Amino acid sequence: MSMATVRRQVTVPLRFSDGYATTAQVMTFDGLADGREHLALGLGDWRRALTKSAAGGRAPLVRPHSECLTGDVFGSQRCDCGPQLREAAERITEQGGFLLYLRQEGRGIGLYAKLDAYALQDDGLDTYQANLALGRGEDERDYTAAAQMLLAVGVDRIRLLSNNPDKALQLDELGIEVTQRIPTGVHVSAANVRYLRTKASHTSHTIELPLAE
Repeated sequence: MSMATVRRQVTVPLRFSDGYATTAQVMTFDGLADGREHLALGLGDWRRALTKSAAGGRAPLVRPHSECLTGDVFGSQRCDCGPQLREAAERITEQGGFLLYLRQEGRGIGLYAKLDAYALQDDGLDTYQANLALGRGEDERDYTAAAQMLLAVGVDRIRLLSNNPDKALQLDELGIEVTQRIPTGVHVSAANVRYLRTKASHTSHTIELPLAE
């Protein structure tokens, strides 16, 4: 894996729709493996978190969050992405660490294909079956760029804020030590409960859901 470098850091005040506000040090990069414009947001006292980790203390809290235009921006109820992003911003601000915003819409298949998959889900397929029916992989996301970004900012061990075991496996293989896996909250709605159950049963996401009626 080649090394990436930080190309720019910019301070950006953030305010979410519920009024929560924080400030991010937004970082862009040169040399990312996939050539996409991924971002790292340093939140809270992330510099102190790096210093503590380098001295053998607790690793910084990190969430790799895959872009979801429909959920993150428009508040779609078909997924839990928007609430997870909002939750991650606050939790990482409190503890110091990084939110990686990864341009991997629709588990890596892109926005239009994701909406095509939604149409297939409306006909009865689950989220993974729909991707396969489109001739795509169940999950095409690759976390090489995420590992490059972390190493570029001096992070080689993290506490991972995620329900997805594949993120931990990939990052570990890419040289990022995951010292702890921390699940996000469960953000369930009438429109996404089937989607969340499928993630829990099919790919072992750590999601505690109410029993099906």
